[in-house]
Amino acid sequence: MTLFDESERRIWAGSARAYADSFAKLCAYPVERLLDVAGVGAGARVLDAGTGAGAVAVAACARGAKVSAVDAEPGMVELARQAAPAADVQVAALPELPFADGEFDAVVGNFVLNHVGRPRQALAELRRVTRPGGTVAVTIWASPPAPGQALIGRAIQAAGVQRPSDLPALAPEDDFPRTERGFADLLASAGLAEAACEALSWDHRTDLEEWWSGPASGVATIGKIVVGQTPETRAEIKRRLVDLSAEFSGPDGSLLLPHVALLAAARA
Repeated sequence: MTLFDESERRIWAGSARAYADSFAKLCAYPVERLLDVAGVGAGARVLDAGTGAGAVAVAACARGAKVSAVDAEPGMVELARQAAPAADVQVAALPELPFADGEFDAVVGNFVLNHVGRPRQALAELRRVTRPGGTVAVTIWASPPAPGQALIGRAIQAAGVQRPSDLPALAPEDDFPRTERGFADLLASAGLAEAACEALSWDHRTDLEEWWSGPASGVATIGKIVVGQTPETRAEIKRRLVDLSAEFSGPDGSLLLPHVALLAAARA
């Protein structure tokens, strides 16, 4: 396990419910397209790697698939079990999965690669558990981030807060460009065939309090940065967020936050 992996375990420990109440709706946007690209239908054996609160598992079960799902965080596993009682959900983490070679017709991972220290090794493991000719389909956030995704980070910077030096990043040899070409090349480098990638763009509809609730509760890396500040600095971050969010306000007072994700798929 890399230092990045260890950091991710600490960051997400105990955050399941706060994630479900905040960022989960955003992350669910690509789910149906992800399953379409993976060819998930009735009777398909599907693995949802990094299930989170279970959105992909729920959607795959609704299609009549035979679904297994894993997540590294026990709280997420409990939420996913409640949401998708027909799925087999268990605690497990990339790059080591408790499944046989070629066990699944399709393997999907919705944003899970954002949270692993060795993405190529993780993809190679997803390929291992996919039957020959089956599909691996995964999403990540694009970089540089779309304006909506960057909003909270802008508020943090405007408040004078810097990223803590003890938060590890991916090692240079494990990193890759978060572009369509870069993501497709990553899949190919993990031994997957016919890799292709597309960009998904959408405006996430939310409101200021919902959008603030995730980081204010310590969800994800950006949340840990927020809750690590003094009460005065947290209040300043929120004040800056209120000011910056005005450019994304809809006529009904909601926020319309532009986001871009990358969806890549390939054959095992």
